[in-house]
Amino acid sequence: MFTLQRRRSAATAPDEERAFYLETLAEYQWARDAAGLMPGTIDQLVKPVLEACDHYKTVPWRLEPRQLDRYFAGPGKRARSTVRSKITAIDGYFAFLEQRYAGEISRLFGAAVESPVDPFNRPRHRGDFGLRVPPSQAAMSQFFARWREALPEARKEAVACRDYVMAKIAYLSGVRAAELCGVRVTDVHWESGQWGRFLVEGKGARGSGPRQREAFLFEQGRDLLWWYIEDVRGLFRDDPEHPLAVLFPSERLPGSVAALNMPIAPAVVPATFRRTVKTASRLYLPGPVPELYPHLLRHACATHNYERGMTLWEVQKLLGHTWTTTTVQYLASVQADPELACREAAGRAAARLVRDAGSLR
Repeated sequence: MFTLQRRRSAATAPDEERAFYLETLAEYQWARDAAGLMPGTIDQLVKPVLEACDHYKTVPWRLEPRQLDRYFAGPGKRARSTVRSKITAIDGYFAFLEQRYAGEISRLFGAAVESPVDPFNRPRHRGDFGLRVPPSQAAMSQFFARWREALPEARKEAVACRDYVMAKIAYLSGVRAAELCGVRVTDVHWESGQWGRFLVEGKGARGSGPRQREAFLFEQGRDLLWWYIEDVRGLFRDDPEHPLAVLFPSERLPGSVAALNMPIAPAVVPATFRRTVKTASRLYLPGPVPELYPHLLRHACATHNYERGMTLWEVQKLLGHTWTTTTVQYLASVQADPELACREAAGRAAARLVRDAGSLR
């Protein structure tokens, strides 16, 4: 990992500004390390910042959007995906600067901290510094009710039903988009637990790679998935009874598969699932949250189950998290009332004292 020493230069003002910039970069690395990112990943987050600043011989808060455009259209030009990942990394670093150093930079150097990645080029999801606020339980209930009512009117009813079931299962079980898309029909175990469970390839912790885990269906999920397999899954152009058949197939078969009449259809890809959830939320989701995406369904699952009485450990197990600290981040928007909790705890303590005093008589 790129290492930096924390130091302050007593030389010229530009040197002081650069030294402060290096300090913030080091702090950013430590913050990402504390979040559990691997050294190689942290390296990729800071290198684009160093490259752009070294090219213009300036500090990040002096960069302008047109400079960044010229750099990535000229000396920094790479493959489109590479450029996008670098722009995302730079914008993520600026989100960190805005959160922790905007005031100090303004006082010391008279500069406003504003990302050179302006709205025209900004990635859709800006790092993990913002608070993801899911819709309320009532809004989610209305969203799925309206969506289901519209299914018979869909141009491709089987595809519409598949998309609806995927979104509802994602919300009930808290699985990630990539995990859900990879589920096969044989991964569903109806006999497991109280309502059945299904196997997913979960995300590994600390770079350990994917690891298989059980995801929960609950009563609603079991009934919904049973209906989908009985009435909908057979409408797609493959063999749902094949041992490798995916649970949520794509409607489009690759040319080679269709020509050979192969029994296995490819799975829906996460990008398609994201677009579907976004489109449906714009049509059917009430309330202040403008749109949904799969990971916000995961946040909604965690938040709503915790509000309904699940313990932190149970929510952690539901989401498949290795660390409780990760689960806590998903509950940042939980509607909590510490004063009410304190009053209720005091009441329970007083009741115990009365009960214990009575037992001593």
